[in-house]
Amino acid sequence: MQKFPNEVLGSLRTHLEGEKTRMSARINELSTQDPFRDPERVTDNAATDTEASEESNHDRVSALVDQLREQLSAIDGALSRIADGTYGFCTHCGAMIDTDRLAIVPTATLCLACEHKKK
Repeated sequence: MQKFPNEVLGSLRTHLEGEKTRMSARINELSTQDPFRDPERVTDNAATDTEASEESNHDRVSALVDQLREQLSAIDGALSRIADGTYGFCTHCGAMIDTDRLAIVPTATLCLACEHKKK
């Protein structure tokens, strides 16, 4: 089985770890914006329009945080595959994933053929 050169994996690992740090910071930042985290909200007798606005903002923040957590999970998976030497290989068929695909989606786990079969 062919492997990626260590210098390529090293720079990729550095990039992914930086992305992980950036996303974690963004999750923390978004979490502070969630109106439902305000302890005063429980005793607040806000008007209906205020409640609707708070709920809308909560839903927006929750969706963004969920999306970032999914991306963090994909990054953790890629870092694990780098560590165990399986990075760049399709988790379904074992074929090497095209390097152009990995350049665009460094967390890809499937080759294009398997990705198309999935859909």
